[in-house]
Amino acid sequence: MSGRLKSMAVYCGHQFGNNPAYARDAARIGEMLAKNGIRMVFGGGNVGLMGTAANAALAAGGHVTGITTHDVVAKQEPLHDNLDCFEITDGVNERKQKMYDLSDGFIILPGGTGTLNELTDIMTMQQIGETTKPLFFMNTENFWAPFARLMVHMKRTGFFVRPEDYNMHGANTPDELMEKVLNY
Repeated sequence: MSGRLKSMAVYCGHQFGNNPAYARDAARIGEMLAKNGIRMVFGGGNVGLMGTAANAALAAGGHVTGITTHDVVAKQEPLHDNLDCFEITDGVNERKQKMYDLSDGFIILPGGTGTLNELTDIMTMQQIGETTKPLFFMNTENFWAPFARLMVHMKRTGFFVRPEDYNMHGANTPDELMEKVLNY
C-alpha cells in the first residue's frame, strides 16, 4: 500500500483503564485524525476509550464510522448515535472484516482482550501475506511494552521468525503517531 492513508480503524478499549493518560491520548488521536481529513472507523460504542476517540473526532469535524454487533446491542452497551455511518453486524468476525475493509491502516490504543484480538488478527494477516496495511501502536505510558517483550521472547524461542513480514510502527506520543500516519 502506498500513498496517503484516508481511513484508519482505531482499536481500543471500551473501558477507560486506570490511567487518565489513556483517555487523553485517545482524544488527541481522534482529534488529529479529524483535523487531517482521515476517517475514523471504530467499534461503535459511546463508552471508554472508543467513545472518547470518536467524540473528539466528531467535535473536530471528522468523519466517523461505527461498526458493532447484534450481541453488543443486546447487552445494551451505549452506542454512538452521532456518526456519519453506523452498521450492526451478525458477529465479531464479520465486524472485524468490515472494519478491515473500510480501513487503510490500524491504530492500536490501550485496550483489553478485544483490542488484542483485533491486533493479532491483523498481524496474522500480515504474516501470511494477506495484507500489508500498517499497524500503528500508541504506546501511552508504555502500555504495549509487555507485548513488545512477548514478541522478543517469541523471536528468541523461534516462533516469530520473519519480523520483516510485519508492517508495524510504534509511537510514544499522539504527535509522533500522527506524523508516522501522515508520512506513511
